[in-house]
Amino acid sequence: MNTSSSTPSSAVSAASAASAITPPDGWRGVVTDWSGDRATFRVPWGKAMMWIFLLSDTFVFSSFLIGYMTVRMSTTATWPNPAEIFALNVGGHPVPLLLIAIMTFVLITSSGTMAMAVNYAYRRDRDKTAACILATAYFGIAFVGMQAFEWTNLIVHEGIRPWGNSMGAAQFGACFFMITGFHGLHVSAGVIYLLTVMRKVLNGTLERRGNYELVEIAGLYWHFVDLVWVFIFALFYLW
Repeated sequence: MNTSSSTPSSAVSAASAASAITPPDGWRGVVTDWSGDRATFRVPWGKAMMWIFLLSDTFVFSSFLIGYMTVRMSTTATWPNPAEIFALNVGGHPVPLLLIAIMTFVLITSSGTMAMAVNYAYRRDRDKTAACILATAYFGIAFVGMQAFEWTNLIVHEGIRPWGNSMGAAQFGACFFMITGFHGLHVSAGVIYLLTVMRKVLNGTLERRGNYELVEIAGLYWHFVDLVWVFIFALFYLW
């Protein structure tokens, strides 16, 4: 009697366990994903929200760059030559786009160190993860510092303002300071974000949680910032 009664109960338990593992399909699956408060479509909440933020930020940067291209193609005033206006004097000789090339190299290198940080994070190597995150933050600080130097040179020595430009089209200053300033704000926020994540890595917070997913989420943000700079570099400094 006991054997026959235990068999159905064990079968029911196995069936319920299988249904718990296999998510329901259709709208029930969507409701289950969103109501679990931990994962959305089998993607953790933190990563899903970062992707949504990056998608919205893509629209903002795209609007800025499309607006810049529209203004540049429609204006009748002379547009400044980037090779001249962004030249850096070395030994008394102007070198076109030298500072911009260094800034681009620094930011792309920081993308490499961020990828290394994610790699070490999933290996549970706390010290190397923190070191790579710190290196990425230092590259970000260096980039913002060079951008501040570039702004100072344009404002003080070239006479370019957000509301005017002594070297050609007045719209140049407005477009340049708005787009590069908005990107620089993202880099600055990213540096603070990275240092916060590094602190969590060093004090063992992520180990106690059992995963280093926060490092990957920070990497998504940083790679996005680097990718946006590639478009700014191509459209603003090379065009």
